[in-house]
Amino acid sequence: MIFKRLYILLFFSAFFIGSAYITWLYYRYTLHNNFLKIQDISHEKRIKHLGIIMDGNRRWAKSHGYKPWIGHKKGVEPVRTALEFCIKNRIPYLTLYVFSLENFNRPQEELSYLFDVLAQQIADQELDKLFKEGIKVCFIGERSLFPEKLKPLIEEIESKTAQADQLTLNLLFCYGGQQEIVAACKKIASECALGTLDCDKITPELFSHYLWSGPMPPPDLIIRTAGDQRLSNFLTWASAYSELCFLPCFWPEITDSMLTESIEKFYQRKRTFGR
Repeated sequence: MIFKRLYILLFFSAFFIGSAYITWLYYRYTLHNNFLKIQDISHEKRIKHLGIIMDGNRRWAKSHGYKPWIGHKKGVEPVRTALEFCIKNRIPYLTLYVFSLENFNRPQEELSYLFDVLAQQIADQELDKLFKEGIKVCFIGERSLFPEKLKPLIEEIESKTAQADQLTLNLLFCYGGQQEIVAACKKIASECALGTLDCDKITPELFSHYLWSGPMPPPDLIIRTAGDQRLSNFLTWASAYSELCFLPCFWPEITDSMLTESIEKFYQRKRTFGR
């Protein structure tokens, strides 16, 4: 009798646990679909611009016992994941923080690998694919500091993809948000001094035209990997009202499902823009 009661108890326990799990899966699946069906989201709430601070390449390499540049090489793979994610979810702008002005302080051996080896490998493997997929590539940063060896390659990439309209990929290279603002201020001050610009006509909209990044839509969501919770000079002007998402994983570990979850959380937020 005792074993019979125990059997019945175990049976109903398993039944209720199984039912609860199936119910959770159903709502999780439904939630996932609802958030990523773009037709179900009003136009003004859709993500038009996703920014990503790709942090953690070197720490990923260190945790696996590799040299830092191996982490950068491994970090190329999730860039493809991010591109495919944006195309799939019809996000027209993607901005990636590739190389900051502060990164010039890194060891010369690491910089040589980034500029001399990895950049050419990426171009050889990805340029034709970017062109075929309709991805426009723009390099944003202090162009006078672009390494001489890379300038012809950068010009080739931008020229070949200039007419693409499926996705605009902005690569922040030799970039700093504060430096971008200072450079814009210098241009405006020069034009005001020459009398070609009336300082009373300066507005936030006009100011954006003087930025390295130009008048593109501001990032709706900025994702940063590797756990640090700061923007580190990323699109300082444009990110004024961006939603932020900080992920604990290193950049080489990012997956489509992680990006999906970040987007789901974004669509649950209520953006008021101070209203």
